[in-house]
Amino acid sequence: MQNFAPIALFVYNRPQHTERTLKFLKQNELAAESRLFIFSDGAKSSKDEDKVAEVRELLKTIDGFKSIEIIESDINLGLAASIIAGVTKLVKDYKQVVVFEDDLISSPHTLTYFNNALNKYREKDKVMHIGAYMYPLKSVEEYQEDAFFYRAATSWGWATWERSWQYFEPDIDLLMSRFDADKRNEFSINHTMNYWKQMIEFKKGKNNSWAIRWYASIFLRNGLTLNPVHSLVNNIGHDGTGVHSGINDIYNVIINPKPITKFPTEIKEDLIVYKALKNFFANRKGTLWQRIKRYVIQQIG
Repeated sequence: MQNFAPIALFVYNRPQHTERTLKFLKQNELAAESRLFIFSDGAKSSKDEDKVAEVRELLKTIDGFKSIEIIESDINLGLAASIIAGVTKLVKDYKQVVVFEDDLISSPHTLTYFNNALNKYREKDKVMHIGAYMYPLKSVEEYQEDAFFYRAATSWGWATWERSWQYFEPDIDLLMSRFDADKRNEFSINHTMNYWKQMIEFKKGKNNSWAIRWYASIFLRNGLTLNPVHSLVNNIGHDGTGVHSGINDIYNVIINPKPITKFPTEIKEDLIVYKALKNFFANRKGTLWQRIKRYVIQQIG
């Protein structure tokens, strides 16, 4: 009998988002055969206490999974520390993990994709991360494959193994010391995406991203990530409620309704999709007018 990867769900103070995330997660084909571990962070301040309590009341009503374990923190760890600790615990116990945050709606096939990929590439050390989100890439709508390999790691629904997570390096100074100019260029997709800026801002204390350090850890080992050509999740947190999410629809996608059946056999970065991603990043913010409009909406919000 197959042992499916445990699911780590990280929640905080957004009951409506959490409820939707759980609703869609429960509709997954493998939900009833998957262990669900929910990590509920403690309130950062008194103003969050009611919402945290509301989320925790909601969690008491969950069913539809093989088992459910709720881990409540008495203190506020913050998202990064919560994810690092939770993922580390589960990969130690189960050797693999699927990770969700409280603002992700998923396809009914998302857990199947994760578990099939975890099994298929389990012994392939170069494959270090499996992502479920993919940017809206119109130029690959007719692409023949279902999934592809790429250098960067997406954080909106993902999975990994203990063999990969052991290389996660939380020390930003150590990570940054290993980059030269060429690596910074490659890391930031030829300077079309602000990944290196995120590293700098983390060092300055302007963000607390676990994800940028995870991507850097993968990159510095020449690792690859597996991703669907058409997204299996959508982030509903771009309404101003997320830790790192503003109000915008740049990254909004229509979830792929079909299962992933065609996985790449050759473990190398897909240059066709890489080119499409680079073009998307370079033009993602749109025209000057679109940028002004988005800025005004964010300020009003």
